[in-house]
Amino acid sequence: MENLNIGQHISRRYNEELEDIRNRVLAMGGLVEQQLKDAMTALEKRDAGLAAQVVERDCEVNAMEVAIDEECNRVLARRQPAASDLRLVVAVIKTITDLERIGDEAERIARMVSTLVREEHSTRLFTQIRNLGHHVSSMVHGALDAFAHLDTEKSVEVWSEDRLVDDEYDSLMRELMTYMMEDPRSIPSILQAMFAARAMERIGDRAGNICEYVIYLVKGKDVRHTRVDKSG
Repeated sequence: MENLNIGQHISRRYNEELEDIRNRVLAMGGLVEQQLKDAMTALEKRDAGLAAQVVERDCEVNAMEVAIDEECNRVLARRQPAASDLRLVVAVIKTITDLERIGDEAERIARMVSTLVREEHSTRLFTQIRNLGHHVSSMVHGALDAFAHLDTEKSVEVWSEDRLVDDEYDSLMRELMTYMMEDPRSIPSILQAMFAARAMERIGDRAGNICEYVIYLVKGKDVRHTRVDKSG
């Protein structure tokens, strides 16, 4: 397998274009991370004002995805990249799609907050999903760190966390169902908690996807639907 040659082209402008694309992905990732953090804080504190800010900023995430996608298309048209350069562009296009969807899930969580402010019993119930939220937030951060450093070992580590998130999600859903059966008055709040938990579980899936793209970029292997191997 050939080594990545990002930043090693004869054309300085080409080097700059590829590096700019990577930097813009990381900037988008930083914004998405902040969106997720603020959505989780708004959910825990039932802060409708902060939730509204998350919803309003979603357009920024969308705009960044469009801009990066357009730049990738320009590189494909002008440079006709091959080998590792082509893998970089493909990995970026896929990564920004998952980042945009993580942003959508953060917005979805934030939109739930406005319906919870008036729910008397929601604080106790939504405290139960805090650990899940922190877990998937850590996965997103780790996936972006792996992308920044082209770190396949970190990618495998983060990717493996998705199974734990799935188990945590299943356990939480059983717990929320128990609450709902014990106190029918809490059903509206519990349903919102279930929707939020489902959004978080999907965020974990998206973070895992980004890790798969890093492995593809570095090693040229498509590891979707397979068992990831550190030594492959």
